[in-house]
Amino acid sequence: QDLQAHGYPFQLEWLAAFEEFRFPHYGRVQLDDIELELRWAVEPWHVLGEETTSFGTSRYVDSSVERLQIKATGLTEGRYVVSCNGRRVPLRATGRHGEYVGGVRYRAWQPPSALHPLIGVHVPLVFDLIDTWNGRSIGGCTYHVAHPGGRSYETFPVNSLEAEARRVNRFDTVSHTQGPFLPQPEVNALREFFPNQQPPRPMEPPPEEAPGEYPYILDMRSPPRR
Repeated sequence: QDLQAHGYPFQLEWLAAFEEFRFPHYGRVQLDDIELELRWAVEPWHVLGEETTSFGTSRYVDSSVERLQIKATGLTEGRYVVSCNGRRVPLRATGRHGEYVGGVRYRAWQPPSALHPLIGVHVPLVFDLIDTWNGRSIGGCTYHVAHPGGRSYETFPVNSLEAEARRVNRFDTVSHTQGPFLPQPEVNALREFFPNQQPPRPMEPPPEEAPGEYPYILDMRSPPRR
C-alpha cells in the first residue's frame, strides 16, 4: 500500500507464488458449506547447548517441534468448534465473513537431543468440526508427519509432482472422531441395555482453555489450561 501510495503499481498478487512456496499447502476438506484448510507455519527452532559426541563437541538444533495453520471458511460463530486431538483450537476472525484462522504447535518426532525430552509426539493430528447444536462431529481430517504406512523414501522426489504426491499421502480426509449417537428414550428401552455404565451421550465440544502467551495457538506440549 505504501508503494502504491507513492506511485509504484505494486500488486500483492505478485507475492502469491512466494507465499505458496514458503507456506506449503497440506490439504483441505469440504464439509457441507464449511471448508478446512491446513498449511505449514513458521516455528523457530532452538539451538541447544554444547554436547560431547564421538567426533568432538557439537550443538544440536531441536527441530522436533512444528507448527501449522488451520483456516475455516463458512463457519457459523457460536455453533461450530474445531478440535485437534480432543482439544479446542482457538480461532480468530480474519475480517472476512465466516473465515477464521488458528495455529497448532506440536511435537512431530522425538530426537535423542531436544528440549523437554519427556514430552512424546502428538501425531497424527486429528481435526474435528464439532456441531455444538447437534452434539456431534460432522467431519474432519487427519494429518501425518510421515507416511501413515511407515514407508521410508530412499530417494528424493524427481519433480514437483512426486513431491506433491508424497505430501498428499500424509493428509486424510475421511478420518475423524466418531461422535456417539443418543437414541430416543422409548427406542432405547426396547432395543439396548447398558449394564454398569451410562448410555451414550451427545458429543460435547472440548472446553475453552485459558489463553497463554500466544492466545490463538494451541500448544499441544502444554497441559490444558482451565
